[in-house]
Amino acid sequence: MSPVDKTIADATIVRRQHSAAIVRRSLDAVKNPRVPFRMPALRPLRFPKRIIDIRDFGAVADGQTPCTVAIARAIQACVEAGGGRVLIPAGSWFTGAIHLRDNIDLHLAEGATVRFSSQPADYLPAVFVRWDGQECHNYSPFIYASACRNVAITGAGSLMGQGAQWDVTKKSQNLALARLHQMVADDVPVEQRRFAVEEFPLRPQMICFINCAGVLLEDFSITEGGPARTIHVAYCQDVLIRRLRVAASARPGNDGISIDSTCNAIVEDCQLQTADDCVALKSGLNGDGCRVGKATENVVVRRIRATGGLGGIAIGGEIAGGIRNVFVHDCNYAGLAAGISIKAKPGRGGTVENVFVDNVTMGNIPGDAIQMMAEGSSSAKADRKPMTFRNIQMRNITCEQADTAVRMVGLADAPLREVVLENVNITAREGLYCTASNGVRLINVRITPRSGPVLSVKDSQHIVIDGLNSVHGRSVFLDLRGRQIRDVRLKGDQRTRVRPVVVLGVDVPKDAIIHE
Repeated sequence: MSPVDKTIADATIVRRQHSAAIVRRSLDAVKNPRVPFRMPALRPLRFPKRIIDIRDFGAVADGQTPCTVAIARAIQACVEAGGGRVLIPAGSWFTGAIHLRDNIDLHLAEGATVRFSSQPADYLPAVFVRWDGQECHNYSPFIYASACRNVAITGAGSLMGQGAQWDVTKKSQNLALARLHQMVADDVPVEQRRFAVEEFPLRPQMICFINCAGVLLEDFSITEGGPARTIHVAYCQDVLIRRLRVAASARPGNDGISIDSTCNAIVEDCQLQTADDCVALKSGLNGDGCRVGKATENVVVRRIRATGGLGGIAIGGEIAGGIRNVFVHDCNYAGLAAGISIKAKPGRGGTVENVFVDNVTMGNIPGDAIQMMAEGSSSAKADRKPMTFRNIQMRNITCEQADTAVRMVGLADAPLREVVLENVNITAREGLYCTASNGVRLINVRITPRSGPVLSVKDSQHIVIDGLNSVHGRSVFLDLRGRQIRDVRLKGDQRTRVRPVVVLGVDVPKDAIIHE
């Protein structure tokens, strides 16, 4: 920093400290939620009571003049003074990449709109990111924080990513992604995996915090998503994301909020409409995810309203590092391809365990209301690793209308284990389908399909179906198929003594079903 700039910064600090402007109060952690697993309280975030205004460093609110340098100078001045709030006042601001630092609260005042450039050159030099579950160097995310402590984006203002304006064709994107996969397979060092070039352009994330401790994202809106994932938090701890409004439907791959190989995180009171998953939990892909070996754990997702996208809550896809200790509750989903989704593909490895879902209401879901799927193709060509889904409990789930009520698909060598569905009420075109599962309890599950059986079970063992009130008027309640069917127990309604209609496939052992 030049002596002139230093003088300006010092004068700004003194003036703002003694001004009548509202200063940032201490940011205490939210009250630790009651969770069905051990979770430490989030570390409190506190910022000095100091305000640095970007206008004092040359920022112009005309929506056209680039403010990138002015914002960077304001952040630097705040860092040198010991941290605090960097204020983006009301008005329209145009900028390239913003890089945050320790003890910085980037505050978007009410009425502030930050519009990001759609020129790739404004996001150079390349920075370290995780892209599609694999590490590389790519264009800078629009707002980026790396290895920071105590860092935040707050305020009632809005961000415009202009993701639809990024001129990156699907063909060039696929070529770049194929190149990244090959580099990982060839054990190319991360430092040499560089993609911020015209020949191999991976789209940048909009907001990315990586290797940070103490993260707060609060109150702002995203009115246009960026080129890739909207909010991506990777390798972080003590994360609080609350009261955000996100509309990110410009491109596929625009997850709303991605929690990636991160521990101790709370996502609450957000409204999301995306082109991809609304809240996604991930932990790395294939060999690179296994090399990093960082789980996503101790995550609470609550009071989320999701009205567009692939999944309301999506756990998996990239699970090489493992995902465990997740509590999702009091959410509302509608208009999504799937409501609650837990998914993985063969060969990617990883364990998803200790997932608890409670009190989720859904409107119209064009796909599966609930899905737990370990099927599909995989990009893992060699060194295929087993995956595990276990101890997954979902209670008090309702859905007005879905295509399929519940789809549970395990693998012969990796069955779904210890799954509980309790107090579930779903109306759908098709009922519940379950294959390759071991230890499933269906308690007071009321599914009303328009066609076909209520429950279809194939090659699964130790299944308990307790409460058969939903069988009234159905010609077939349970359809069993496969040689591996074992120990299916039906506990009938003792008040009406209903005896459900059960269809046994020709290959099902005769003693596989037990009426109790």
